[in-house]
Amino acid sequence: RFPLLHYITNKLKKMIKMVVKFVVVMIVFAQILAPIAEAAQGKAVYYDPPYTRSACYGTQRETLVVGVRNNLWQNGRACGRRYRVRCIGATYNFDRACTGRTVDVKVVDFCREPCNGDLNLSRDAFRVIANTDAGNIRVVYTPI
Repeated sequence: RFPLLHYITNKLKKMIKMVVKFVVVMIVFAQILAPIAEAAQGKAVYYDPPYTRSACYGTQRETLVVGVRNNLWQNGRACGRRYRVRCIGATYNFDRACTGRTVDVKVVDFCREPCNGDLNLSRDAFRVIANTDAGNIRVVYTPI
């Protein structure tokens, strides 16, 4: 009866579907890119066990832990924060420093100056992502 109204209604339905698809795609991209935007690069070193004395918790039993430099420490507000850390290369000449894996660590300590890295990983955590013989590595770390 009203061909023009039917035509306009169909066009509107198609446009709404396109807008919804666009919004969904944008949300997916935002979810994918958000962790990348939060990632930071820095240097990591390690310390040997025992890991039981820490600025955050005193005695604690976890082994995949990290002490952080002053810029990340934030007067202790970093305690309990978690990071996903990935080695991206040796700081100094060391072939095959990285394992290609990531490790999730919990902030339990403060790395006092002179701290040789932004992250002072437990040896157990460092070993997951790098050869301990490398000693000092470049990393990407992301809050999780």
